[in-house]
Amino acid sequence: MPNSDFLVQPSLPRPEVGADDAAAVAESAFGLTGRITELGSNQDRNFLVDTGEGRYVLKIANPVFSAEELHAQNAALAVLADADARIPAVLPARDGAEVVAVEVRGRTLNARVLGFLDGEPLTDVARLSPEQLRTLGRLSGSIAAGLAGLRHPGLARTTQWDARIGGDVVALLAGHVPQPAKRRAVVESAEAALAALEPLRRRLRVQAIHGDVTDDNIVLGADGPGVIDFGDVAEGWLVAELAATVTSALHHQPEDPLAVLDLIEAFHAESPLDDADLAALWPLVVLRGAVLVVSGEQQVALDGDNAYADENRAHEWVAFDVARRLPFAEVEAAIRARLAATGAQEGAAALGRLIALDSTDAHLADLSVAGHDLDEGRWQRPGSEDAVLERICREHGHALTRYAEARLTRARLDRSQPSATIALGVTLDVPAGTVVHAPFGGELRLVGGAWLLHGDGLDLWLDGLSRPLTTAAVGRGDAIGSAVRLTVQLSRVPGWRPPAFVTPALPLSVWSGVSPDPAALFGVEPAAPAPDPADVLARRDSSFARVQEHYFAEPPLIERGWRHHLFDTRAQSYLDMVNNVTQIGHAHPRLVRAVSDQWALLNTNSRFHYEELSRFTERLAEVAPEGLDTVFLVNSGSEAVDLALRLAQVHTGRRTVLAVTEAYHGWTVGADAVSSSLGDNPRALETRPDWVELIASPNVFHGRHRGAGSGPAYLAELDEQLAALDAAGKEVAGFIAEPVFGNAGGLMLPDGYLAGVYERIRARGGVCIADEVQVGYGRLGHYFWGSAQQGVVPDVITVAKAMGNGHPLGAVITRREIAESFAAEGSFFSSAGGSPVSSVVGLTVLNVMRDERLQENAAEVGDHLAGRLRALGERHPLVGAVHGMGLYLGLELVRDRETLEPATAEAKLVCERMLQEGAIVQPTGDGKNVLKIKPPLCITRESADRFVDALDLVLATI
Repeated sequence: MPNSDFLVQPSLPRPEVGADDAAAVAESAFGLTGRITELGSNQDRNFLVDTGEGRYVLKIANPVFSAEELHAQNAALAVLADADARIPAVLPARDGAEVVAVEVRGRTLNARVLGFLDGEPLTDVARLSPEQLRTLGRLSGSIAAGLAGLRHPGLARTTQWDARIGGDVVALLAGHVPQPAKRRAVVESAEAALAALEPLRRRLRVQAIHGDVTDDNIVLGADGPGVIDFGDVAEGWLVAELAATVTSALHHQPEDPLAVLDLIEAFHAESPLDDADLAALWPLVVLRGAVLVVSGEQQVALDGDNAYADENRAHEWVAFDVARRLPFAEVEAAIRARLAATGAQEGAAALGRLIALDSTDAHLADLSVAGHDLDEGRWQRPGSEDAVLERICREHGHALTRYAEARLTRARLDRSQPSATIALGVTLDVPAGTVVHAPFGGELRLVGGAWLLHGDGLDLWLDGLSRPLTTAAVGRGDAIGSAVRLTVQLSRVPGWRPPAFVTPALPLSVWSGVSPDPAALFGVEPAAPAPDPADVLARRDSSFARVQEHYFAEPPLIERGWRHHLFDTRAQSYLDMVNNVTQIGHAHPRLVRAVSDQWALLNTNSRFHYEELSRFTERLAEVAPEGLDTVFLVNSGSEAVDLALRLAQVHTGRRTVLAVTEAYHGWTVGADAVSSSLGDNPRALETRPDWVELIASPNVFHGRHRGAGSGPAYLAELDEQLAALDAAGKEVAGFIAEPVFGNAGGLMLPDGYLAGVYERIRARGGVCIADEVQVGYGRLGHYFWGSAQQGVVPDVITVAKAMGNGHPLGAVITRREIAESFAAEGSFFSSAGGSPVSSVVGLTVLNVMRDERLQENAAEVGDHLAGRLRALGERHPLVGAVHGMGLYLGLELVRDRETLEPATAEAKLVCERMLQEGAIVQPTGDGKNVLKIKPPLCITRESADRFVDALDLVLATI
């Protein structure tokens, strides 16, 4: 029988062998009797045989594997018998054979028996200690070294774990991954790993390897660690042995993947890695993770009762997901730094000047997220870094970039992985012909287009150095050439250049050990560290009332916005899917200039007379529904709601206001009085003042009556409440509600509901207030006002948020006679409401919305986004419904689509995971289980697609 080839025979269900079958084989072939217990296995059948005097493992092999392959496994056990670890011993059969053919249920299978190793599997340890990681690495390395000389015909086999065919295995089995988002992530990651491995394949050493020295196969016992399961012994890449071991450790500490450096260092001490191994290791870890994921899914599909394979799937995904998020080059740099020779610190202490600057001051370019040279989107332009350096050099004689600066210029939008933004070198702009000197002695040679000065424990890499193309030995202080723009990078890894830019995936302390700050080469102070988000959060908590909540458990430090993107201090971009405050997008150049120009002229209170106020209020009256012609300007939505309530009460001479449950209207005393959202105030229903009458929220999804046609049922309930109020002599001043339930996640009201309520309120002389603070102002796309969707015209509209694009600005729009009623309580005044700057902000926002067709964009992109979100519900049971319209959408997550139990914890976890994916979204609703999706109206279809793709993957993996 030929040796197995997985690509020829990719389906390996375990043979049908029960405990009774195993008992018969153990006794008849090996003379063993006792208690039989099945052990886990992906493709074979393994049984523990406890005779009372000893314990053994009966291994009945998958029929795909030849006897020759099993003999090769036994040969591996023999050569490792004297290893510094416990290795199972082979127990011969009654006839002295190590492998015997047995009949089980009419099928011939190969069986053998090994000694059982006592101990607890390392896989059961939640978090591996540094010592356990080193033990794992030492065992893997020593076994690799011990098997290096093994030769056997049974080793010439092709298993699914052979890294050399990893790409073929993923391609063959990817279809077994049921979730498209997970499948896409696995395939794309495997392709990236294969691309990185391609130039290395011919250089990787091939030998006999165990292939599975993992946490599953290391047992810790009183007599020391033991290694079990030699079923994957075969020829393979030496470094693949280490890759398998590293992959198995990742799920133990996913928050600290670099802990595996201890493991790698221990392996290297036993079985030294060469240059090609180091370059190939992390791509192989990613590829191994991908193979584990697809193989686990295939095995469960083939062998539904295989609990071992089923249980492993969760941690196999974690290991793969951790590995794929770390850039290959960055992990390679960290590994090389750990394994490199020591002594670099001494070399670094004796650095001389590379260039003598003509000033004692360092004229630093600010390419960070706070750099104003990069305003108005200039950071996206080709050559933006060059332009900044050239300007500073013209003005000051030189320009220098900063080490470890996270450069906005390197940020990628709509990212699926972190952007490599952090500079590990610096660039100097100087006048033409500036002389460059060697800061230390060594050999200077050209390597791949850059000059390398190789010193004692420290290398200097130079781009832009002009000199003859000759290798030379130079002394400290020698002139080595000239430069106009010189990029400089130090390295403590001899002969190897670290990445020029890295992601924030690894801590800066790692990089300072690999590629230290070259500031001393120019006689300037080392770069100041960027602010630590955790430190800034602690300062916030010490001086800012903690009830003023912040997003996320460990929030990024956001310091810049651009259109529908936010940027943290590490220059990582985030899709802003929650900011309905920023209607026209962050940092809109037209708005920035308008505000700056007005601040330069005048900003005061609205009791003064200036034309900008008239321009703005005229435009508001123009866009308001017909009949609403008078405007109050205030500072916020809460203030607008408060004023609207007072207008209703003053105009009618009554106090009672009807408001719906589940609603949020603001934080002022009046706005809070009509707010009943339990998500914002758990005591809301029991603390309403006596002038507020709550009516049932017409929630079409999980209210008492459901569906778009539930309006008459809710109106019938309202009729009963109104009759009771009439009977009690309580006259209604007004009714307030959002025309789309924004706080509940964008739920649309039942058809005709608002028209029916308005009719009833007006019949009693009451005022109808539409709170459009969240859902109005073009956000619905198909309607400028939410009330228009319901086919009604309110008596009063409140608006804020969007109209100021982040500036504190709100408005109440009403009829003249209602506005004039306020005179009974004196005049109205808001210090900053309607100020010149506020008026300019408001008018500019309206103009930008018109000129850039942002309402139309809300309709087009919103419809596309809603369709894609609804498609998620077809494959993710957690998705209960998609609410809303335009760019005010809500994705409701439920644990059960029948009971509609809110998936509160899951929604929180989704938001945290989405942050890792580069998107900011937050939950709302009384159950905090509705993802509110309300980005700036300038969002593109491409960004919307990126958001849904990320959400698809997160929902598939939580």
